[in-house]
Amino acid sequence: MSTRESRLKDTAIRLSEATAADFFSLLKPRVMALAVFTAFVGLVVAPGAMNPVIAVIAIGAIAIGAGAAGALNMWYDADIDALMSRTSKRPVPSGRVTPGEALGFGLVLSALSVMTLGVLVGWLAASLLAFTIFFYIVIYTMWLKRSTPQNIVIGGAAGALPPVIGWAAATGAVGVESLILFLIIFLWTPPHFWALALFKVGDYAAAGIPMMPNVAGPASTRRQILAYALLLAPVGVLPWLFGFASGYYGIVSAALGAGFIWHSWKVLAASETELKPAKALFAYSILYLFAIFAALLADTIAMRALIPTGV
Repeated sequence: MSTRESRLKDTAIRLSEATAADFFSLLKPRVMALAVFTAFVGLVVAPGAMNPVIAVIAIGAIAIGAGAAGALNMWYDADIDALMSRTSKRPVPSGRVTPGEALGFGLVLSALSVMTLGVLVGWLAASLLAFTIFFYIVIYTMWLKRSTPQNIVIGGAAGALPPVIGWAAATGAVGVESLILFLIIFLWTPPHFWALALFKVGDYAAAGIPMMPNVAGPASTRRQILAYALLLAPVGVLPWLFGFASGYYGIVSAALGAGFIWHSWKVLAASETELKPAKALFAYSILYLFAIFAALLADTIAMRALIPTGV
C-alpha cells in the first residue's frame, strides 16, 4: 500500500470516529447558549415589533455563528487545549475530530450564519456577527490569548456583542441601550475568567497562556477583580437609569451587583492558597450574568403587558 493510500485510509478511519455529539461539542454549547440568550434579550428589549419568524431566524443564525466561533477556536487552540486538564478531552485534542474537520465545520457554519442573517434579517446585524467571529478567532484566539495578560479584557468584546447583534436585528441600528448591555458583559468578563484562572493557574502555566495570575500574580489579580466588580455593579443598574427598565429591575440589578462585590471582596481577603472564594465567585458570576439579563427580559415583557391596559 502506498503512502498516499495509507493516509487516505487513516483519514477515513479518523472520519468515522467523529460522532454527532463530537461535532456538537465543537460548538461550545454552554458558551453558545449564553450568547444566544443575551442576543435574545437584546432583540426583545429593542423597541418596535419584529416578525416572529424573522426573529427565530435571527436567533438561529446568531446561534450558528456563535457555534462556528467555538469550532474555529477549538481548531486553533488544539495544541494548548491538550495541555490543560479542563480542555484536554475536547474533540480535537482527544483525537475524535481532526483539525481539518473542525476548521471546515467552523468555516462553513460561519459563512452560513452570516449570509442567512444578512439575506433574511439585515446586513448590519450580519456585519456585526461577522466581526464578532473575526474578533474572537483572529484578534483574541490567534493573537491576544497567547501574547498578553489583557487577553480577556480586550477579547471580552467578542462575547459582549451578541445583545448588540440582537438589537441590530430588531431595529436595523445600534442604540445606546444595546451598548449598555455590551458594557455589562464586557466588564463582567475579566472577573469571571480571572476567578477561574486563580484556581486553574497551573493549567494556564502548563499551556504557556499569560493569564493575569500567571503574569501579575494572584494578589494583583484579586485586586483587579474587585476593581472590575466595583465598576460592574453600577453599570448593571444603567438600564433603569436610562429608562428602558423599571425600578423593579433596578432593585434586582443593584442586589446582584452587591453580591458580586461581596464575593469579589471575599476573594481579595482570602489567602493565596485559599481557593474556595475564587470558585464561589466564578459560580456566582455565571448566575449574575444570567440573572441580570433574565431580570431585564422579564421586566420588559411585564412593562409591555401592562402599558396597553393603562396600568
